[in-house]
Amino acid sequence: MHRTDEAKAEDAKAKKQAFESQKLSKRLHRQVGQAITDFNMIEGGDKVMVCMSGGKDSYAMLDVLMNLQKRAPVAFELVAVNLDQKQPGFPEHVLPEYLKKVGVPFRIEEQDTYSVVKRVIPEGKTTCSLCSRLRRGILYRVASELCCTKIALGHHRDDMLQTLFMNMFFGSKLKGMPPKLVTDNGDHVVIRPMAYCAEKDLATYAEHRQFPIIPCNLCGSQDGLQRQQMREMINEWDRKFPGRVDNMFTALSNIVPSHLMDRSLYPFTTIQAAGQPVVGGDIAFDEEESCGPVGESKISIVSIRAQDD
Repeated sequence: MHRTDEAKAEDAKAKKQAFESQKLSKRLHRQVGQAITDFNMIEGGDKVMVCMSGGKDSYAMLDVLMNLQKRAPVAFELVAVNLDQKQPGFPEHVLPEYLKKVGVPFRIEEQDTYSVVKRVIPEGKTTCSLCSRLRRGILYRVASELCCTKIALGHHRDDMLQTLFMNMFFGSKLKGMPPKLVTDNGDHVVIRPMAYCAEKDLATYAEHRQFPIIPCNLCGSQDGLQRQQMREMINEWDRKFPGRVDNMFTALSNIVPSHLMDRSLYPFTTIQAAGQPVVGGDIAFDEEESCGPVGESKISIVSIRAQDD
């Protein structure tokens, strides 16, 4: 191949990568914007505390929110907050340098939760529960000190599905991770702007944007965790059955209490036949058209993922 041909091939490759990167960026911005709108996550005058861990998800969340802030129909503030848990080898300079570079107000909160977790949790046991409780309490305090009206966390679609299955398999509850909630003490509203975003898209976006990722030496470094098992299961389904994960996520917004078993949500003990047709009665037990043999099913995915320019 001549030198000119090689140059043309490289140029074509670069153009294709740029196109795919732009398409991915537009999709993520559209999904975050849609989630904010659907759940009224951010309102005019809000001061949003963006929790930064140094992982791909929190970097992407800040990046997208800063872009949306510039063209949002309402004015709101952003402040990035990182909890330095004093993990050994933690590169303290990385996040401050990045946050200064992008020009967002920020606060680095230093609290040695690492030593507490290591002292309390026996070697080999899961550190996630205690670590998250300590971290949550500190972040809520910081949010109050900064007078923030919303706390933004970087959880995405896959995190929400993993939580659903963890609660089903290990907690015997049909309970997930909501896109918006009020904290137990009633003081804060927590939002998850990336609720509609797929983890694989965020990983690719982080590569394109070259975020300075900081690894976690606590939760993220442990093997055999229940959440990791759920992640592997969902990823395997996604590889083998395209569309299944999207359908499962869409199901979280299509709840039919009368066809579950929670007596606090539906009056099973008092319902009576009234001689009138009931919408979604026993015909709901019939298999849907999309529940036919593999290869014949109709895939229904989240609408905001259906169209890419």
